[in-house]
Amino acid sequence: MSDLLAGRADMAAGLAVRGADALGASARATLVAHDVPARLAAADPALWGPAAESAALDRLGWLHAHRRSRDLLPQLAELAAELSDLDHVVLAGARGDTLAAEVLAECLGRPVTVLDTADPGPVRAALADRPARTLLVLAARHGLDRTTDAHLRAYRQAWADEGPDAARHVVVVTEPGTDLAARADELGAVVLPAEPGVTGPWAALTAFGVVPAALAGAPVAEVLDEAEALTAALDRDRDNPGLALGAALGAAPGEGRHTVALVPDGTGLDGLGRWAGALLADATGGRLLPVAVESPDSPGATGPGVLTVGLGGALGAGVGPGVAADVAVNGPLGAHLLTWTYAAATAAVTLRTDPFAAPAAAAADDEADSGPPSSVEDAIEVYAPSGAPADLTGALCWLLDGLGEREHLAVTAYLDPRADAALAGLRPLLARHTRRPVTFTWGPRRPEHTDTRGRHLQITGAVTDDLEVPGRPYTFAQLQAAQAAGDRRALAGRERPVLRLHLTKRAAGVAQLLDTAGRTRT
Repeated sequence: MSDLLAGRADMAAGLAVRGADALGASARATLVAHDVPARLAAADPALWGPAAESAALDRLGWLHAHRRSRDLLPQLAELAAELSDLDHVVLAGARGDTLAAEVLAECLGRPVTVLDTADPGPVRAALADRPARTLLVLAARHGLDRTTDAHLRAYRQAWADEGPDAARHVVVVTEPGTDLAARADELGAVVLPAEPGVTGPWAALTAFGVVPAALAGAPVAEVLDEAEALTAALDRDRDNPGLALGAALGAAPGEGRHTVALVPDGTGLDGLGRWAGALLADATGGRLLPVAVESPDSPGATGPGVLTVGLGGALGAGVGPGVAADVAVNGPLGAHLLTWTYAAATAAVTLRTDPFAAPAAAAADDEADSGPPSSVEDAIEVYAPSGAPADLTGALCWLLDGLGEREHLAVTAYLDPRADAALAGLRPLLARHTRRPVTFTWGPRRPEHTDTRGRHLQITGAVTDDLEVPGRPYTFAQLQAAQAAGDRRALAGRERPVLRLHLTKRAAGVAQLLDTAGRTRT
């Protein structure tokens, strides 16, 4: 264990943050001098400056969302009993609206099937898994995007073919008075209200996070209790884990640490880093680059310019052997969720960013012609940008060698997260070779503020078993291709380098790409 972790810990509600004062003591003193802990606990919208005040006024509901979510528990219990024969819970929505629920259910040991992709593979697999016993949860702040609309259409067709009443199989989570709420009324579906103004990773303790997990049988009441137990610490100057963590995060860029490596310590809650990373990306506007790494010994977990944060459930466990974590956060899930949201908002005060600013708008889902590939090597077509080598190895080296001191590589795969899961191994391979931060996500991407400091590798794949979208003039594969093309156009508009690799045979292409990356030297 790092010597940094041997110092004083901030503890409350069974959660401890250790090591934070070694980096964040000065930032913490400034926050306390400006009464930030009490002001944030009181939901003061002026904390982030006049330009952010209007948005903050609408979006600080996450501070007490766990209490309003508790009000939903009787209705959820009644609904779960009424629908007890529907034992396959499927959550459909844009990634920003599904990530918190996915991680919450995963950490509680009751994962749900998440559809946040247009790839025909996972959609077909979900449709084939007991459609007559499926409960479809639609999550969206306002209305359905094209992908989630396609999911609903596909399920309604499946239910029409098998005979179940579609209305009984759909639960909607949305804000009151939205287009989606009106559509749910037309379907006769149950509508559960979401916290107004709170969306994306900030919504973990709202209906967006709680409803799908509860319907899957997860003990969400315990999570809400854990969050409630932490609230008494939020206005304190000491023994306030959120303040300690937020001060360390806010101080990191000033110390030359612009990357936050979120490392699971092996004591549970392994998926939490994905959610915490999305939260920090939202809150810090690109001042911090969060990277969720696979394990304590994965490339990118430590290094120059990296703030290493260990996450886990068991108090006092620290991080894995041989890893010098700068900060360790351990405790129960509900306390984690509230601590991290509070810490992200606190870090934004120090960094003078607007934590609730809307991310860059997603590109339109319109098909675009990429033109012919620059080269074809076995199962991979290479679409190299102007000025880059045409061959696979040369294009990869060009992408990696061009990374500047403050830049990172963002890998986005428009593939099947289950069938093509091995591709996630590309992140540590590239991180090992480039010694720069490398992120990996399954497309479509969440629009983030970090695009301005990144180079991008986009991976697409051929579809051999496409799926029609009922009532629409396009298929799921065409919708996915359009999303990938839209992302490429958006990045090109921001003058970010994008290398696209298209796998003409997915399994062979994944293996070939991993092999090539493993042999690439920069």
